[in-house]
Amino acid sequence: MPGAEPQPVLCPLTTAAIFLVVTVRPGGEETARDVLGDLRALERSFGFGAPEASLSCVAGIGSDVWDRLFDHPRPAGLHPFQRLEGPRHTAVATPGDLLFHLRATRFDLCFGLAAEIMHRLRGAVTVEDEVQGFKYLDARDLLGFVDGTENPVGAAAGRAVLIGEEDPAHAGGSYVVVQKYVHDLDAWNALPVETQERIIGRTKATNLELEEPASHVDLNTITGPDGEEQQILRDNMPFGSPGRGEFGTYFIGYARTPDVTERMLRNMFLGTPDATHDRILDFSTAVTGTLFFVPSGDFLDDLPAAPSGSTARVVLPTPPGRR
Repeated sequence: MPGAEPQPVLCPLTTAAIFLVVTVRPGGEETARDVLGDLRALERSFGFGAPEASLSCVAGIGSDVWDRLFDHPRPAGLHPFQRLEGPRHTAVATPGDLLFHLRATRFDLCFGLAAEIMHRLRGAVTVEDEVQGFKYLDARDLLGFVDGTENPVGAAAGRAVLIGEEDPAHAGGSYVVVQKYVHDLDAWNALPVETQERIIGRTKATNLELEEPASHVDLNTITGPDGEEQQILRDNMPFGSPGRGEFGTYFIGYARTPDVTERMLRNMFLGTPDATHDRILDFSTAVTGTLFFVPSGDFLDDLPAAPSGSTARVVLPTPPGRR
């Protein structure tokens, strides 16, 4: 699909986001296909009255459901998320057939679109995870450090994130890994700032990178055979509930191939010759982990045929309004 229009994976970071991960129940495949096919129209409908709010929704499709939804070649790099058991910490693998990543500068627009999506999917899916994210201060995570500094921009972002001629049937698509991390802020905040900075690999106040071997930044710096850094696009968002004492970061990383993100995670959880693990994991626990393929926008507008013989369907009431 050369020249295919991508989904809005390259949109700038916004102030609000909702992350929905669902699994498709047996018999719910046609309903899921209907929602995927209508997604771009729904996005336009909810965002039409407030274009300045930059509402967008990216849909991802998991490995386990691909062949249930489409009679179409699988994306070359699509596979289940790989559980990683390190010497001290584990990157868990959790269920997920569909991801909906909603973003805007107004939370009410994210909420309205998410509510409509879930209304249409009612009875056809099981919600595995739902997280409401927000921008914190000057794009910091709840550990107090700026997040996403090394994101590629401009043409470099497209090269890092969008599939090209290496998989022409899925050109314009991308891969995305999501993980929900829960922080032990009491233990983290008990550390001296200098110790926090050595763990992260950046100064806390000024966001300057430090020459700190085995830091979080160092372990997440991946180079290719030619020595060039291989990048991903992070759209991480903080989330939490002060009343419940829950604080965390929702990691979401888009890439042209899942291999780059997976190498980062192997460094973090399994270690390298210089480190047994990423020390940030002593204070931040991964409680979910899923890999999705993000097809192009053109793919959603003109979905491939369903697999032959897939006639089962969940019958739902007609959604009200919004015609």
